[in-house]
Amino acid sequence: MQPSVKVDTKAVRARRILALMVGVVGGVSALPGVAGAQALAAETAAAPMAPPTAAATAATMAAPTPTACNAKRPAINFNRWAENWDVLASSCLPRQALDGLKYIPLGDGSSYLSLGAGLRERYEHIDAPSYGAGTAPADGYVIQRANVHADLRLGSYVQVFGQLVDARTFEKKTIAPPDRDKLDVEQLFVTVAVPTADGAIKMRVGRQEMAFDLQRFIAARDGPNVRQSFDGVWADWEHGPWRVIGYVTQLVQNRSAKSFDDYSNGHLTLNGLRLERQGFGPGDISGYYSRYRRDDARFLDATGNERRDVYDLRYSGVTGKVDWDVEGMLQHGQVGAKRASAWALGSIAGYTFANATWTPRVGLQFDMASGDKHAGDDKLGTFNPLFANGYYFSLAGLTGYSNLIHVKPSIKIKPTRTLSVTTALGLQWRQTTGDAVYVQSMAGVPRTAGQGSRWTGAYAQLRTDWAVTPNVTAALEAVHFQVGDSLRRAGGRDVDYLGMELKFGW
Repeated sequence: MQPSVKVDTKAVRARRILALMVGVVGGVSALPGVAGAQALAAETAAAPMAPPTAAATAATMAAPTPTACNAKRPAINFNRWAENWDVLASSCLPRQALDGLKYIPLGDGSSYLSLGAGLRERYEHIDAPSYGAGTAPADGYVIQRANVHADLRLGSYVQVFGQLVDARTFEKKTIAPPDRDKLDVEQLFVTVAVPTADGAIKMRVGRQEMAFDLQRFIAARDGPNVRQSFDGVWADWEHGPWRVIGYVTQLVQNRSAKSFDDYSNGHLTLNGLRLERQGFGPGDISGYYSRYRRDDARFLDATGNERRDVYDLRYSGVTGKVDWDVEGMLQHGQVGAKRASAWALGSIAGYTFANATWTPRVGLQFDMASGDKHAGDDKLGTFNPLFANGYYFSLAGLTGYSNLIHVKPSIKIKPTRTLSVTTALGLQWRQTTGDAVYVQSMAGVPRTAGQGSRWTGAYAQLRTDWAVTPNVTAALEAVHFQVGDSLRRAGGRDVDYLGMELKFGW
């Protein structure tokens, strides 16, 4: 029994009103999911307080010291299956609207079901797709991607995750496979994870997304409207700083003729083995070997079944104010009757002035990928970017990772904790004039292969990202690309792109 203490009833009433206001603000801002109560509590804790009255001091001394709450709400993750909502089992964590659906305990509480959803709306306008050298007209449109998911955790070892997607376009004149996907299964897999003395053994089976590192070459393809999925098996062994991953997968082919018509494409597969080591010097190192197989492949100078052995090595890290990410890839194999041999190098480095106003970061990006030097011979040198990130260079989609030399200095500032602004200038050349200028999806710009100089052009990029709430983000990106003489002779012209995006996750 707690001892009876006489306290100032006005102070008690004031505290109750304040607590009610915090709860109301938290509940309202939680639609759509802002941690209002937590934010208000943090602001209140940081604000100066008036000296307590004698009665209030006596009440505080008599009351037991509250236990600190170590539970924290998960952030909305790029991979929604990585979120763990069992923290809501803790009674000390402030509740938000619809938390009853984020954590539904089952049985004795060791298992639970979590529901979630996401919505992305983006307006895009581009006045010259493919630099204006193709047949696609200027286009302004809205793309929409909606997701719902269910995450079932059965005890400590088993996870069943399912996610549906419905991706639509509005007023888009030229439709590509990544633009639309009527209601379909984006992910559906079972994971078994068994902890060991110094790590874990995991296996994931089913339809899933794969993303390696900065997603230069193996990506979830988040830039376009439809993300990329694979059907397959992913096995993972972790021991201390080491991680070994094996994967056997085949591409999920998106179709939008009707609902639930996507299919597993056995004619495009990726199988391999990956090794990771954390704490290798000042950074982390990783490498992988993959066997890439695509039937009926078509390049400008080769057609037929494509078989490539892929070797990738990456080193990344942060030390002090310097960050870096360097990755190289070699490819050897066959495309039809021709021998394929290609390579690529990607790097991003930066220096952050952590103590300066707005925390500016000065960055430099350098990318290079091989092209086919001699048309008509028995070799193919065009680099295949595999399943590349759709927005690695910019959202405009004007740059493909083939036959490329790319240099991009940038400056990023953060006027507030939730707002960042990035400006950049990109300079582009071809690695060889024997091959074409490429846009995304390995599409060659007509009338550029074997013609003109290496200089492709330069672009200016301005991007703003705003974390409106923990559940809502907004972005604005503008790109102006000034084409070089080679593209201009091919019928190209300068390009302007504008993209405005709003994302919600619950």
